[in-house]
Amino acid sequence: MIVLKRVLIVVGLLCFGLWLNNTSLPVTVSDDASPKLLAHRGIHQIYAGSDRNNDTCRAENVLPITHDLIENTIPSMRAAFEAGAEVVELDVHLTTDGEFAVFHDWTLDCQTNGQGVTHKHSWEALSALDIGYGFTSDGQNYPLRGKGNRMPTLTEVLEADLPGQFLINFKSNRAEEGVALAALLQNPTYRAKIWGIYGGRQPTRAALTELPGMLGYDKVSVKACAQSYMLTGWSGYVGEACRDQIIVVPQNFAPIVWGWPHRFTQRMQQAGTTVILLGDYDGSGFSSGIEDADAWARVPAHFDGYVWTNRIEVIGPIMQSAPQSR
Repeated sequence: MIVLKRVLIVVGLLCFGLWLNNTSLPVTVSDDASPKLLAHRGIHQIYAGSDRNNDTCRAENVLPITHDLIENTIPSMRAAFEAGAEVVELDVHLTTDGEFAVFHDWTLDCQTNGQGVTHKHSWEALSALDIGYGFTSDGQNYPLRGKGNRMPTLTEVLEADLPGQFLINFKSNRAEEGVALAALLQNPTYRAKIWGIYGGRQPTRAALTELPGMLGYDKVSVKACAQSYMLTGWSGYVGEACRDQIIVVPQNFAPIVWGWPHRFTQRMQQAGTTVILLGDYDGSGFSSGIEDADAWARVPAHFDGYVWTNRIEVIGPIMQSAPQSR
């Protein structure tokens, strides 16, 4: 009986020490601290379906169209910054003639009046396409057709008078795209506009190798960091796999992360790593963003990382009207 009591005392002390080393209660957080918003593709039309895969045509089933903004366009990005975004995510494809086209889909058939794989076209061909062509809510009306909407180049975006920074998503896994981006960003004005890089591992790694100090991530790096931190994070140690990069955390997994929220973000900041809070991960391979008031209410008060959202026009005003009410 005495031995059992001693064991229970030791176990209790260990559990208390583990809790004490990972609770955020003693962490000092500024009352002015608040999340920074990252707008995924700017303000855009919202896919109305629930099931999706890499081949899903998002444009053919969108919520009722109430505005004319289209993802990955300069007007969409400008509106996202005006709504409160500090960073706008955009997608790039390196064309056959060496331009970076800013466009989401791997192929052109869904959203545009073109056909085929996006990066297998010249910029001249892509620039002539109507990127509002395929959007419809009912399969009969196409209110964004013929409105003069065209995809921009990355250079056009970087030269536009936009107030924030950009997270670049490589849609391919071609290392040459990372090399080409690094070459483009030798222009210091352009580089200053890039907040981070992610996407296909080969182009992401190639770009980060050529751009010292630039932050980024890919699926492999996120998985490596998650595995490393879950094994050692209880001690406060942040391994090499989590240093000097971007780490994304789904909202439904966040509570089991060692030190969540403030001790975790501070540990990562000390390791040179930036934290993005995603929406819930459902196992489909796609992570949502923080899209509505209910999801926003689950963001920790004074969270000092970035919050990923597909609905900056919803979340931005919520945060601005009641930033500390959570």
